[in-house]
Amino acid sequence: MKRLKLAWIKKIIGGLLLVSLLLLGFSQSLKGYLTIPDKIVLFEGQDYKIPKSLSVSASVAQGNVSVHDSSNLLTLGAEKPGTNELLLDFAGFPIKKVDIEVLKDFKVIPGGQSIGVKLNTLGVLVVGHHLVSTASGKKSPGETAGVHIGDIITEINGKNIRKMEDVAPLVQAAGEQHKPLKLSIFRESKKVKANLMPLKDQQEDIYKLGLYIRDSAAGIGTMTFFEPKSKKYGALGHVISDMDTKKPIVVKDGQIVRSTVTSIEKGSHGDPGEKLARFSSDHKIIGSINKNSSFGIFGKLDSGIDNNIMDKAIPITLSHEVKEGPAQILTVVDGDKVEKYDIEIVSTIPQKFPATKGMVIKVTDRELLNKTGGIVQGMSGSPIIQNGKLIGAVTHVFVNDPTSGYGVHIEWMLNEAGINIYDKEHSARKAS
Repeated sequence: MKRLKLAWIKKIIGGLLLVSLLLLGFSQSLKGYLTIPDKIVLFEGQDYKIPKSLSVSASVAQGNVSVHDSSNLLTLGAEKPGTNELLLDFAGFPIKKVDIEVLKDFKVIPGGQSIGVKLNTLGVLVVGHHLVSTASGKKSPGETAGVHIGDIITEINGKNIRKMEDVAPLVQAAGEQHKPLKLSIFRESKKVKANLMPLKDQQEDIYKLGLYIRDSAAGIGTMTFFEPKSKKYGALGHVISDMDTKKPIVVKDGQIVRSTVTSIEKGSHGDPGEKLARFSSDHKIIGSINKNSSFGIFGKLDSGIDNNIMDKAIPITLSHEVKEGPAQILTVVDGDKVEKYDIEIVSTIPQKFPATKGMVIKVTDRELLNKTGGIVQGMSGSPIIQNGKLIGAVTHVFVNDPTSGYGVHIEWMLNEAGINIYDKEHSARKAS
């Protein structure tokens, strides 16, 4: 009797273990479907593949998305712009609902060219204080008046200030009349006022502010993309900051010109290296600058520019579609020749909102490593290509590992350039 009971107990335990294993396998398979994003955004003509681990069926609510069901794969095909809803069910039970948005087909032309950048500030930028040798000792009128390093002086006595030459006559007149200057200042997105009394420098016999000021900045970088119809472009992938104040330069306007790489200071551990370049000899302006943001510089080209390696418009990839694995960058390391080099996407973040550090990349190309040591200053903005699509741009190098650095997703650069890839206005007009 005891042996019979024991045998039944073993059978029950065995049965429970078998059911548990089956449920575990089922739950693991089910979990794969539950990790599918709640929303998928696709461009016209793009496919989205979902691996099948259960006999799951799929259906869509609208006709702008097709579903192809094979033994081990569900493939969604984006056929025309619009929204849709994907329903997945198992044995008649719903297991997942996914919102689908299909965007109008969109392509841009990748860059890679070395460019020279000339920025004009909103007014004159205060980059330091200095002491004026007066009859009563050394003083800084600007510091006394509460003018900060990083301030931008936009008006003096109600007159717009655009360049340094605008300042000197007003300073001399105020000093001779013993009247303080009324300053309008742009400080960290706020407008402030200050009264500044110039002091006479006994050695030079002129009146001074006690401020170091600057009205422009220049440097080099790399073109990322331009949109062939509008000629809107994006470059650099990161903000341009003043070399002294370390604060972003507030741009009034600016220009970009072609530049030629003359030599490379190779990067090493603790030293990221640098491209050395000069502006083109004719200084011909190829485009304007109207924005300097965390995602780069943006404006409009006077006409299209070639890189002579990928001059046709290519699709883009949104942040959630970027994959870890092989990719390439386009950049210049010698003269003005754009070349393609291999890299690896080490990690990527499917960002829902604009952010600068969306990818970690690593240079794997032997030729580029031999020439530069990895990522160097001046390479910022180099377009990143994966599977024939533009996915982003190089932005920063890791100081302690020049072979690696960050990349920004192209989605956010296009948004900063004022390019509406989501076609929201068009959709709104159509609905009305």
